Amino acid sequence: MLILQLYTYTRVWIPDPEDVWKSAEIIKDYKEGDPVLNLKLEDETVRVNPPLYLSPTYITLEYSVGPKNNPLPFLRNPDILVGENDLTALSYLHEPAVLHNLKVRFLESNHIYTYCGIVLVAINPYEQLQIYGEEVINAYSGQNMGDMDPHIFAVAEEAYKQMARDEKNQSIIVSGESGAGKTVSAKYAMRFFATVGGSANDTSVEEKVLASSPIMEAIGNAKTTRNDNSSRFGKYIQIGFDRRYYIIGANMRTYLLEKSRVVFQAEDERNYHIFYQLCASCSLSEFKDLSLSKCAEDFTYTSLGENIFIDGVNDAEDLVKTREALTMLGVKEIHQMSIFKIIASILHLGNVGIHISLLSFTCLNNCNLFLHLQRDDTYLKLVTTAETYVKNMSHAQAVNARDALAKHIYAHLFDWIVEHINKALHTSTKQHSFIGVLDIYGFETFEINSFEQFCINYANEKLQQQFNSHVFKLEQEEYMKEQIPWTLIDFYDNQPCIDLIEAKLGILDLLDEECKVPKGTDQNWAQKLYGKHSNSGHFEKPRMSNRSFIVVHFADKVEYQCDGFLEKNRDTVYEEQINILKASQFQLVADLFHDGKDSGPPTSKSSKINVRAAKPVPKGHNREHRKSVGTQFRNSLHLLMETLNATTPHYVRCIKPNDYKESFVFDSRRAVQQLRACGVLETIRISAAGYPSRWTYPDFFSRYRVLMTRKDMTIGDKKQVCKNLLETLIKDPDKFQFGKTKIFFRAGQVAYLEKLRADKFRFACIKIQKTVRGWLQRIRYRKIRKSAITLQRYGRGYMARRYAEMLRLTRAALICQKQYRMVRVRQEYLRIRRAVITIQAFARGMFIRRLYQEFLLHHKAMIIQKTVRGWLVRKKYLRARNAAIVIQCFYRRVRAKRQLKQLKIAARSAEHFKNLNVGMENKIVQLQKKMDNQVQEDNIIDASQKETRLQVELDEERQRYQNLVKEYSRLEQRYENLQEDLSSMKVFHPGHRRNPSNQSSLGSDSNYTSISMSEEMGIEKAAMDLSVFMKLQKRVRELEQERKRLQTNLEKVEELSKRKSSTSEEDINADLAYNSLKRQELETENKKLKNDLNELRKAVVDRASENNSSNELQEGYNLLLNQLKGANEELDVRKEEVLMLKTQIVNSTRQSENINHIVSLKTSPPVADRASENNSSNELQEGYNLLLNQLKGANEELDVRKEEVLMLKTQIVNSTRHKAQDWVYLNEDGELGLAYQGLKQVARLLEAQLQTKSRQHKDELEALHTQIELLKDSLEKKQEMLDHFSTLSPEALVEFSVQQEITRLTNENLDLKELVEKLEKNEKKLKKQLRIYMKKVQELEVSQATRSRPELTRQVTVQRKDKDFEGMLEYYKEDEALLVKSLITDMKPNVVSATVPCLPAYILFMCIRHADYINDDQKVHSLLTTTINAIKKVLKRNSDDFEMTSFWLANTSRLLHCLKQYSGDEAFMTQNMAKQNEHCLKNFDLAEYRQVLSDLSIQIYQQLVRIAEGIMQPMIVSAMLESESIPSLAGVKPMGYRNRSSSLDCESGGPAGYTLQALVKQLGQFYTIMADHGLDPEISQQVVRQLFYSINAVTLNNLLLRKDVCSWSTGMQLRYNISQLEEWLRGKNLHQSGAVATMEPVIQAAQLLQVKKKTSQDAEAICSLCTALSLQQIVKILNLYTPLNEFEERVTVSFIRDIQNRLQDRIENNQLLVDTKYTFPVLFPYTPSVLSLENIHIPASLSLDFLTRV
Repeated sequence: MLILQLYTYTRVWIPDPEDVWKSAEIIKDYKEGDPVLNLKLEDETVRVNPPLYLSPTYITLEYSVGPKNNPLPFLRNPDILVGENDLTALSYLHEPAVLHNLKVRFLESNHIYTYCGIVLVAINPYEQLQIYGEEVINAYSGQNMGDMDPHIFAVAEEAYKQMARDEKNQSIIVSGESGAGKTVSAKYAMRFFATVGGSANDTSVEEKVLASSPIMEAIGNAKTTRNDNSSRFGKYIQIGFDRRYYIIGANMRTYLLEKSRVVFQAEDERNYHIFYQLCASCSLSEFKDLSLSKCAEDFTYTSLGENIFIDGVNDAEDLVKTREALTMLGVKEIHQMSIFKIIASILHLGNVGIHISLLSFTCLNNCNLFLHLQRDDTYLKLVTTAETYVKNMSHAQAVNARDALAKHIYAHLFDWIVEHINKALHTSTKQHSFIGVLDIYGFETFEINSFEQFCINYANEKLQQQFNSHVFKLEQEEYMKEQIPWTLIDFYDNQPCIDLIEAKLGILDLLDEECKVPKGTDQNWAQKLYGKHSNSGHFEKPRMSNRSFIVVHFADKVEYQCDGFLEKNRDTVYEEQINILKASQFQLVADLFHDGKDSGPPTSKSSKINVRAAKPVPKGHNREHRKSVGTQFRNSLHLLMETLNATTPHYVRCIKPNDYKESFVFDSRRAVQQLRACGVLETIRISAAGYPSRWTYPDFFSRYRVLMTRKDMTIGDKKQVCKNLLETLIKDPDKFQFGKTKIFFRAGQVAYLEKLRADKFRFACIKIQKTVRGWLQRIRYRKIRKSAITLQRYGRGYMARRYAEMLRLTRAALICQKQYRMVRVRQEYLRIRRAVITIQAFARGMFIRRLYQEFLLHHKAMIIQKTVRGWLVRKKYLRARNAAIVIQCFYRRVRAKRQLKQLKIAARSAEHFKNLNVGMENKIVQLQKKMDNQVQEDNIIDASQKETRLQVELDEERQRYQNLVKEYSRLEQRYENLQEDLSSMKVFHPGHRRNPSNQSSLGSDSNYTSISMSEEMGIEKAAMDLSVFMKLQKRVRELEQERKRLQTNLEKVEELSKRKSSTSEEDINADLAYNSLKRQELETENKKLKNDLNELRKAVVDRASENNSSNELQEGYNLLLNQLKGANEELDVRKEEVLMLKTQIVNSTRQSENINHIVSLKTSPPVADRASENNSSNELQEGYNLLLNQLKGANEELDVRKEEVLMLKTQIVNSTRHKAQDWVYLNEDGELGLAYQGLKQVARLLEAQLQTKSRQHKDELEALHTQIELLKDSLEKKQEMLDHFSTLSPEALVEFSVQQEITRLTNENLDLKELVEKLEKNEKKLKKQLRIYMKKVQELEVSQATRSRPELTRQVTVQRKDKDFEGMLEYYKEDEALLVKSLITDMKPNVVSATVPCLPAYILFMCIRHADYINDDQKVHSLLTTTINAIKKVLKRNSDDFEMTSFWLANTSRLLHCLKQYSGDEAFMTQNMAKQNEHCLKNFDLAEYRQVLSDLSIQIYQQLVRIAEGIMQPMIVSAMLESESIPSLAGVKPMGYRNRSSSLDCESGGPAGYTLQALVKQLGQFYTIMADHGLDPEISQQVVRQLFYSINAVTLNNLLLRKDVCSWSTGMQLRYNISQLEEWLRGKNLHQSGAVATMEPVIQAAQLLQVKKKTSQDAEAICSLCTALSLQQIVKILNLYTPLNEFEERVTVSFIRDIQNRLQDRIENNQLLVDTKYTFPVLFPYTPSVLSLENIHIPASLSLDFLTRV
């Protein structure tokens, strides 16, 4: 590919003296060899007043090009890449592209951060931005560096993750010139580490690290002409971490403090902040003794800059912060005052005046007062070998000595404070790793550059060398990883410049050598430099000066003035001054200058007395003190570079946009100068020298598939397809390389591919336009031709008719003229005659009429004025009213659109429900027909007949009821008589008789523990039965089976009875037994039938009264009563047959030899039971409903036991006359009452079933009404939609129909998926229950086999009757720990999953009830306290287990509800049953424990929400923003360097992206777990609401921080995902929980991405739409909005400004991101339990045998 092919009608960059680079457009194709390029400047396109018939002309520019003079100008990137957050993602990498991209991001989008490969470019906005809050830190924490918008927090997170992953120390290097924002960037990086890596304990190490910043700013920062808070020293802070990566301490190293600022400041600059802070706070009581002035201008050292104030800075408040920071770091108040005294003494020292005549210090008193110096020692001493001479100093020497002393004192104080900060941040814990933050000065060049600028630029040379090598190393690693052949990239190596400075006999060595010469001068040093380094390529001598030199740095040439170099390098301080300071009586001053080598032996810590020599001892020279400043700086810089080379560096380059400190003003010349100096352009050059553009194979295939042929598309290997395409399009193989996972391109190749892609699209568009326009023109031509022919035909006919008309009119005119002339002459005569007469009359009235006319005109004028004024007012009113109507219509239209969307969603769900309930529609039709018939009948029958008929029916019902009452009384009387006869018969029978206390229950022989439990289970499962009629039919079939079985037994017995003859006495006894049994049966059945009848009638009456409008239901109930009556009649017939069979059995067992056979018959029913249970298990295996089978089994067991009792009673009565030993069987006689009780239980069961069925009918009726309403609403919505369709154009109608069809199919697909998941869950649940019941059947068989053994018979009879259980559990005090261990500590949710929900809470409360019953307060207190503590321990141990937390939240809330329900408080007893009120607590008020449990429930709820949010956190962004729920909707854009430098290794097989289905599935799991554990629905709704808020917050925050997802397609994708979440809410019946309202901000954000953003009407619509978004969020989204292709336009700056102007009055918070830590207040509503405590069953699997049921 020839690069010249791109210079065809494209845009380029040309140099400009003012703007550095200016954009222009090529207006004529460039051919190789052309001397000029014809360009048109974009900002100079002006018209030259052309005529109307000529097109406008433009001013053009001829740009000279050639191989020798000017190369071809730089190409401009396409608009779609402008504003990229990574400069390396640009197609053309060069200086103007970098500068333009930074300018666009800074000015238009207000983005101050931009990536440039591994460098973060930060532009100082000179304005406080709301992008550094804790919510922003949380948003960036855990994210990859390329996933979010560029930010200092992203760099800090990358360093933190690499430290944890690679276990290697990290460094963040922040550089830039003064005023670029280095200190702020370093401070925010440390804040991020302090927040993310907070200390593991409560030592607040991270707060101490942050507290060091205000101290260092106070003593090391000052105002300069470029920055109000400029750091005048370099610092490197090492933040230490332990093995768990918590902050344990920190250490600070400082470099090259600008000491000269203490004694001198340039114009409009200040000294260090601490001086002004002290002066501003001098009025404080503790500062009275410092003799400071309120005005800093009174001191020489603070007034040299002539500007002592900074706008927006309060020095007094800053001092308060400084003192608080010192206190936090452990600096005592007395030491703080000592520091302030020394600083004040420096101010007073600066005011010392020196007079030439007297050489006296006039203002030294205050300084001596603080430093405690001796004035006699303030002379110059000359020490020789023999004597010491003392002489006065000259004026200049005295001034220099004073200033040197001030600088030396401040420098030592600065080092002392840094040392104490390090001590406070030091920790004894072993440091595992650290992250260093380097805040160091950037490259500096001024008009006058001295020793400080030389050292600063020397440090930047070293840092640039390290930076270049690191960038080159990363490029090399990337190529080797992808197996790309690479050649050595030529990059700038500044080692020669560094050697010039620091090598042997370099600048620093010559400077130190000159400093050692006794009479060395700056000029001599300069001459040595000229002689030694004149041949060096990086050293130059100025032409016009002999006292300066030029060093060619990597950024620029800098001329240094030699004056002052030697003095600053020596840092001369007279030895006498040092001795004076060492001898000071002020402890801190002496400590500052105390030499550690000369200190005596250490004294004890308790000693506070300092012992000094009375006379100073002469000492030798201190080499360390004599070391020059340059040497010290070089050594510290070498140590710094060793530290940085041992770490992984991260670079932050701070840019100063202008020199005027104006917010968001960009000076291109200053920016380019800094970009060149800080190495950003060098990074671009290194990247551009290789393969800067990189694409993965799938992304390349998706982006450029339009350039492929149909044959290439058939190849399955996308990698091979990409290779074939590139080899076809790009002929030069060096322009691209194929890696393992990516394709590497040279600079400009991606732009060429984009051009080919755009040309392909443009050609296709032109072809489509050509075809469509030709078709339209042909249609237009045919229409015009047909119209012309028609016009010609009608025109010619019209002309002919017009000519004929003219002829007729001409003839008529002649006739008319003749007659008219005659009439005219006569009329003229008559007119003249009348005129004469009239003149006379008018002449007389002329004056009167004139007067009258004048009055009339005045009157009319008044009427006209009145009318016009009224018309104007009405017109104004109508205009205002019309405007108001237009605004109302617009607003109603917006609301109607929203409502239409909601109605569409509801219509889809209703249609789906309608498909699932086809049978319900038939039922509705039948009910409608019945209703119509009933209405017709009502119209025929008059009101009197209806009333008479109803009265007759009421009388009949009353008569039937009275007859039943009489029959009941008669049967009850007969029962009592027979009971007395039976008891009298039993008196005379000898033998042992058991009392009720040791009688066993019939239910003990079966696997059902009690009749009450059977009743409970029946009541619970009866609600799920089909109808009462089906149960009765099933009962009849069971009785038929029983009859057949008894018939078989009867045949066996008759074979034995044939040998014996019966006597009349035995027949009489048999008849008596038969009558007794029949009486019992009749009484039982009579009571049961009466109860059934009463309940049915009651249900019918209640239903009829509640639903008077639904008369059609009466027929259904009458039919049900008739069916019930027929079933009862058939049941009576079957029972009569059973009784007859039983009588035959009694007659056949008269003889004594049948006893053994009778005993065998007694053991036969369990076998039958086992067979029936096996049948039940087979039915379960076949898929029958589990609950119906359980009820069937219970009824079968009850009937079998009843049959067994009756049979045994008959056998016992017949056998008592023959053998006395058989009287023992009469011990079972008391079980007739138990049978009677069992029948009563059955009656209650049927009663409960009927009540449940009536409730079901009521619910079904309400559901039908609701469905009818929904269908009506659906019909109305469809009608509205049809009306809307009629207003749409054909194109819009087609598009709308396609969208509706896609949405419908997608919803149906998701519904089917959800249905499949439900069916799979049900299948698994049924299989699990089948296995459980099979296991129970096997255990039952084993237990029945063991029960048949004689030695185990006694164990069955131990269980008490359930009717004696009062809902209390008794335990011994020593078993409390075992109880808590079994119910709480070792409890697993799956153990009690098949029992009553919240069973542990019920058991604990029943234990509390018993302790309350026996009035044992210690037991109550101990149990409740132990329970609460055990729950807390379990939750702490399972702090990440959602299931366990949900389980204990449900149990804790249930225990709290039980304490309220049974507290005896009337407010909680309104919904209790009578039996529940009897179980209330009697002796103790547990209100305090209720509060404790309430607080515990809130804590568990918060833990539950935290666990759920932690599980969902990694899923939200991927599911909501990244996954393609709508395939092929997201666009593909080129990747930058940041995508390939992510901290996650793509080849390591990281976690795959989550989909929306995974998120919905996770929500479903949470909801299912909470529902299975019996958690209150209100609490579950609050949990779901909180989780949806978390989804909204995380999604919106990521949307606001990611430019790649702010597009139209993402808005469509996001809106679809939200609709799926809403569908899930409706499917779970959670749409009333308020969860949808929490998603409103992200919904509006998605709509904002989709709406138009051009006109003022669009701006108004956005303002009215985005009510839940703040102004900052709206502007941020509009700034981040990115077109997916070149055919889509960007959001203009003027449009964003329009939005800001419209919303500037909106009252809202200025927070950009949503607080992800916010939690809604939780409310635990009181929900009493419907279960009775006496009916709760404790499974044996809990091993609670030590509990006794009371």
